[in-house]
Amino acid sequence: MAGPETSPAEAILEVENVSLRFGGVQALSEVSFDVQSGEVRAIIGPNGAGKSSMLNVINGFYHPQEGSITFKGVTRRRMRTHEAAAQGIARTFQNIALFRGMTTLDNIMTGRNLKMKRNFLLQALYLGPARREEMEHREFAERVIDFLEIQAIRKTPVSRLPYGLQKRVELGRALAAEPDMLLLDEPMAGMNTEEKEDMCRFILDVNGEFGTTVVLIEHDMGVVMDISDRVVVLDYGRLLADGTPDEVRRNPLVIDAYLGTVRD
Repeated sequence: MAGPETSPAEAILEVENVSLRFGGVQALSEVSFDVQSGEVRAIIGPNGAGKSSMLNVINGFYHPQEGSITFKGVTRRRMRTHEAAAQGIARTFQNIALFRGMTTLDNIMTGRNLKMKRNFLLQALYLGPARREEMEHREFAERVIDFLEIQAIRKTPVSRLPYGLQKRVELGRALAAEPDMLLLDEPMAGMNTEEKEDMCRFILDVNGEFGTTVVLIEHDMGVVMDISDRVVVLDYGRLLADGTPDEVRRNPLVIDAYLGTVRD
C-alpha cells in the first residue's frame, strides 16, 4: 500500500476559504485548515455542522462556490470524484456503500479498478496480459484481506455479514486503491466497544505502517482524542477551533458548542 508522495513536514491538503451553499442553506462558510502528510486529522462538530459536506468537497462530490482545495500541490475548485480517486484520495461513507450481492473479495477488488490498465476487450476475453493483471490485483486484494483479518469471510456475500464486518470490508475496498489520503466518514458509527477498538487499531496501523494520511469524521470523542494528531471543529458550517486534541478539549468555545458546557 502506497504512502504519500510529499514529505512528512508538508501539507498534503490545504483547504482555503471554502464556502458551500445549497440554495439558501449555507453548509460551509469560509473554512480553512490544512492536513499534514502522514497525520491522522479529525473533523468533529454537532450534527449539521458541515462535516460530511467538507469531505464531499475534498473528494470532488460537491463543488464550493468560493475557496479552493490544494491536494499534493495542485490547486482546484472543481474536480470530479473519479479524478480525486485517480490522484490518490479514497473514501468510506457514513452509510455503508457496498455491493451487497458480491463477496468480500469481489467488493475489495472493485477498489483496484483505477489500477487496471488493460483494455476492455482483453479483460472481457480474459487473455494472457489481462489474466496476469487480474492475478496481480487479486493478490493485492488478498493482502488487504490478511491485513484486516477477514480471511474467514473472503467468499461471503457482504449482505450476510454483521454491520461491524461490513464496515471493515468498506475500509478494505478503500485501501485496495492504495490511497495517499483516506477519508473516513464516521468509521465507528453503530459499532460496539470491541469493534471500535479493532477499527481504531486498523486505522492507526494504516497510518503508521504505510504512511497513509487519514482524515476522519467521528462522534466518539474518546476515539478522536486517542487517535488524532490534530482536530478541526466545525459549528454551523464555520471553523470553530483547530489544534491538538488537548487544545481542542480545553477550548471554551468547543466546550460550549460541542462537548457540553462545564461550570465551576
